[in-house]
Order: sequence, then C-alpha cells, then structure tokens
Amino acid sequence: MGAENAGEPVVIDLGLGRGEPETYERPGRHTTSPWFAPSLLAVLVLLLAGASAPMRHPAVLTALLRVPIEPGDPYAITEGGRLLAQTGSNLNSYHLQTGELRWSVRQEMRVARLRTASGLLLLRPWGRFAVGTTAVSLATGGLQWRNEHNVLGFSGSSLLFAVDDVRTSSGPGRRVENAVQVVDPTVGDVRWQVDLKSTAVLLGVPGPADDPSRMLLVRDDRVADMYDVESGRLLASRALPAADYDPDNPIVAGGVLLLRHPGPSGTAVSAYGLADLRPIWTRPAHGTSRLLPCGLLACFAGQYGVRGIDPATGDVRWHRGDWRTVETQGTALVGYAGNRPVALADPVTGRTGVDLAGWDLVPGTAGNGELLVTRETSDGARTMVAVASPGAGRPRLLAELPEGTGSCQSAPERLVCRASHGELVVWAYRTPTEAG
Repeated sequence: MGAENAGEPVVIDLGLGRGEPETYERPGRHTTSPWFAPSLLAVLVLLLAGASAPMRHPAVLTALLRVPIEPGDPYAITEGGRLLAQTGSNLNSYHLQTGELRWSVRQEMRVARLRTASGLLLLRPWGRFAVGTTAVSLATGGLQWRNEHNVLGFSGSSLLFAVDDVRTSSGPGRRVENAVQVVDPTVGDVRWQVDLKSTAVLLGVPGPADDPSRMLLVRDDRVADMYDVESGRLLASRALPAADYDPDNPIVAGGVLLLRHPGPSGTAVSAYGLADLRPIWTRPAHGTSRLLPCGLLACFAGQYGVRGIDPATGDVRWHRGDWRTVETQGTALVGYAGNRPVALADPVTGRTGVDLAGWDLVPGTAGNGELLVTRETSDGARTMVAVASPGAGRPRLLAELPEGTGSCQSAPERLVCRASHGELVVWAYRTPTEAG
C-alpha cells in the first residue's frame, strides 16, 4: 500500500573520512610515539595478510521501510511502537519493529498533525479555526465516533475531554469556554460535563497509582475546582493568587500543584496538595520565568539558570547557572543553553552525564534513558547521528545520515526521517557495542 521494504542493508563506515566532526574525539584515541606508529602498522599488515576470513562489517543503519510521503503530510510514532503516516488521501499504520503494514484506510480530511490518546487516533481538520474531532481506532483504522468539539487526552486518564478552545497565546486546549465534557473513548458518549459561565484554564492532573486521575479548572475569578475524572465529583475548591496562567503555569510536578505568581517582593511560587488544594508552601522565585517537571523534582528556570526544587518542601536540591531551561525525555533530563541542548543530566542531582554541546536532539526516545542526537560536520556537507547514553560522557557515533535527510523522530532501535526525494524512511540502527 504505497510502501516497500528496502533491499540490502546499508553498511556505514564511521571513519574520519566519512565526516566525523573534527571537534569530536573517539573514545580510546591516544597519542603514540614516533617509533610506535610504524611498528603498529607492520603488525597490522601481517595480521591482515594472514587472516583466514574476511573482516565482517555489520550494518549500523539499515533501511527497514520506505513510505512515499509529501512534505505537508503528517506522521507520528506511538508509544505502542506504531508508525502512523498520512500519504495523500490514505492513512496508514505500520509496525515499527518489522515494517509490516497493519492497516490502510481512506481519509480525505486534511490534518496538520496526528494525535493519539486512549487507543485512538484523534483527527482534527487542518486550519486555524477548524473545530470537531474524528476518532479512529489505532488497532484497525476503523471510524469510532465523531464529536463537534475539540477532543483532548491527558496523561494518566483513560477518559477524554471535549472542549471549545479560546484562541489565545496559550494555545488550544489550555483556556476553554462554554463547557468541558468528559468523553468515553470507546463509544464517544459524554459521561458528565461542567458548564462554564465564562472562560477557564483546564489542566489534567494524574492521580497516584491507586487513585483516579483528576481535572483542574481555574475560572476567571481565580477559583480552582478539582474534579474526580471518573465520577465527576467535586473534590476541592480554593481561590488561587492572581497569575498569568500561561501554558506552563500552573504545572503538576512531584505530586503537587505549582503556581508561579506575583509575591510581596517579586515573583513567587506556591505549592498546593492535589487531594484538597491545601497550601503547602510559598517561596520567593526571583528571575523565574518558567516552571517545569524534572523527574521527581520541579525545575525553576529563568534569568539565573535552572534550580531543581523538592516539590514537597520548596528546598533547592541543585542549581545550574549555565542552563536556561530543561526538557524531560522519558527518564532523562536535557539541559539547554539558549536554544541548543548542552547536557543529558541526572534529574535528581543535576549532574551532567553526557556532554551534548554542538549536538541537536532528535525528538522521541531511544529507550533505556538514551536519546539520539545529530550534528553537522564542520563543512556543513554531512550530518552525523549518535546515541547519548546516561553516564557515557559523550555521544557514541552511529553513522552518517544520507544527504537530504531531515525532520527525524526516534523510537527504541528505530530512526524515522523524511528524505528529500519524497520518502519517509524507517532506519533500524545498532549501537556501536551491538555492531561490534
């Protein structure tokens, strides 16, 4: 169905002649004395001459699948190991490990991106003012239901939320109006709803392992209401301080709700319990412009760098003045200086495990806390891809990407990229250790 498996594996040589960046040193590279290099060369010649079998070069990158795709066609990788790609008027699902086409359905609706939640693919029409959602089964591609509102999914909840977005700088789904409907993902029925007199900020709140998820609504009068998502029961209600309530404010981190707001002497941050919205602590946060989850901690980012905060007490666990913001990727924490990543770090201590200076992050996760990264060679002619493993010190080179490759995403043992000649290529990769 518009895709074909690749032929022979592509063997990539990782020598300097293939474009290894000049500023990148291979692990184990040592300086030799003048008499040692010729002696070593002679020994190598003898060993190669007497070898009884040719040296095996295992493939580091193998093109597993090629899918014809136009520049405007969206694609996505699911947590369940599926590749979803809209190619023209067809919507296709592939198994990432085998490249097998699982299903293909006709889909005339033009969409900007593919969103998944609760075993469904949620399709919204392309366009700034487009409304309505079509739900498609991830397992079969079959139509499940339609909703006239924009339907969202939140982490930790199996139910969905149908809303009317208020178009602001906060983005869709953050500030809502009219009503919030809680939707059964199986049949699309509305379980319960909250009617709104004006607008409100909506936030999904994951509960503990033995407790249902919650929904937080902060209304225009700054009254916050916490609901049990399963039953619709109002759990708590409390007035919160005046704040800007932007896309990153408030947030949930480490089991508490954190709000950045004006304090008596500048910016402050307050923490509230998720069960009853009880105030826990308030701390000055001068120079803080963003709040972000950092594993089990919270991060205050801004003018003075990034601070890792204990959400239960507000105490500072670590401080990185050389960072400006952070991003959580699975269990990994990525520190940024400006717009470029500079470190893969331990979220508990803030210590750098891998130096990422000069590399760009590939969206997605390679699993086991690893990330894929890319960088251009000094002449700008080639792009190298490498794997960053926690504690490794620096990325390990995998291969040179073919010319014209871009817009990549990663998954365990897979790299998915657009090619300049109108293809989406799924590469199976092996780490340097696996490749021998």
